[in-house]
Amino acid sequence: MTYRNPVPTVDIIVELIDRPSRPIILIERKNPPLGWAIPGGFVDYGESVETAAVREAKEEIGLQVELIEQFHVYSAPDRDPRKHTLSIVFLATGTGEPQAADDAKNLNIFNLWEIPTNLCFDHDQILRDYRRYRHYQVRPRY
Repeated sequence: MTYRNPVPTVDIIVELIDRPSRPIILIERKNPPLGWAIPGGFVDYGESVETAAVREAKEEIGLQVELIEQFHVYSAPDRDPRKHTLSIVFLATGTGEPQAADDAKNLNIFNLWEIPTNLCFDHDQILRDYRRYRHYQVRPRY
């Protein structure tokens, strides 16, 4: 019998704390699915999710980030059109000038009221939950 399990991933909502309104960084993906996304990626075998989050931030946006807290886990089977993944989402802080690299074709810095609508995966839901949390300190409930 072959067992199939969801693949673990991480997403990192990076607040730039050296800028007014603490904007966040989104990447424009260069590989399908195309669109804007929260920086993140797959957890490597033998790697903790915390290490994966810091690594993915460095690889995709070129910043050393400080993880502040684990925000939530998103695990809907259809959240990624490529395969069943689950994402552990972290809130992090960073400073400096991010640079697009790795899977990022481009990046941009967005205030929460300027988030683009063409988001990949379930990142629209994640960012709605994050906005509510940031403004009201209310965590998502499932």
